[in-house]
Amino acid sequence: MDIEQARTFLTIAAHGSFLEAANRLHVTQSTVSARIQNLEADLNAKLFVRNRSGASLTPAGKRFLQHAKTLVLTVEQARHDVGLPNRYRTSIRVGGRIALWEGFLPRWVGWMRNTAADVSIRSEIGFEEDLMRRLIEGTLDISLMYSPSHAPGVVVEHLFDETLVLVSTNPSTQWPGDDYIYVEWGPGFYAKHRECYPDLERPAQVVNIGWLGIQLLLENGGSCFLPIRMAQPFIDAGRLFKVDSGPEFIHPAYMVFPREADNDVLQLALHGLRELAADI
Repeated sequence: MDIEQARTFLTIAAHGSFLEAANRLHVTQSTVSARIQNLEADLNAKLFVRNRSGASLTPAGKRFLQHAKTLVLTVEQARHDVGLPNRYRTSIRVGGRIALWEGFLPRWVGWMRNTAADVSIRSEIGFEEDLMRRLIEGTLDISLMYSPSHAPGVVVEHLFDETLVLVSTNPSTQWPGDDYIYVEWGPGFYAKHRECYPDLERPAQVVNIGWLGIQLLLENGGSCFLPIRMAQPFIDAGRLFKVDSGPEFIHPAYMVFPREADNDVLQLALHGLRELAADI
């Protein structure tokens, strides 16, 4: 069985669209269709039902899903493990939102290195859509994110709650002004933010990650919502100020991993994440 056929199958399953799979894989839609036709011929089963809304898995497709993930995971793991120095027994691949790489995930990497020095760790930054796709494809072992989607074969586990607070470079700030920067923390934040500021016009500055909001604040001044965990070092240094009159929003963080997580190294990694999250 062609590994690209399995990878294409998983990409369609993750996005529900042949066209979107073609865009993600950087191939033509006819190539995607041909791969699936050949795969269906090999398996002697129809894997997708196509309609105006996209593509959904047939019962046979749902049964093949875990096999496809195992196939892709095995190949990716083989490619990585074969090149590992002999002092490492295996590897683990972890991806997360950049805000979660501020402090929390680096501490976890340190914990893993101290606890299992013979495990190689690949660390990546990504957004929810790509992180979920990589999990389904089997090219990531654990993903940490704020707005996970539910998919067959993966577990979504609440890890800890961020507290988003309004911070500013001006200690007298009481309200989002003309220099306010809106950080896209996800649909949950959007709804709460709109409820608290129903008359606020669309800000002149919008960013998609908190790290970028910090860079703009420190360079040009202004205010934005950040996790207190990220903002505290700048507050302690006197470079940012917490707006005490501003609302605080609870923003859950999740870890997502394969349901069939029977690997001892993966279980150890999950245990470490839970331990560190308990300290927040």
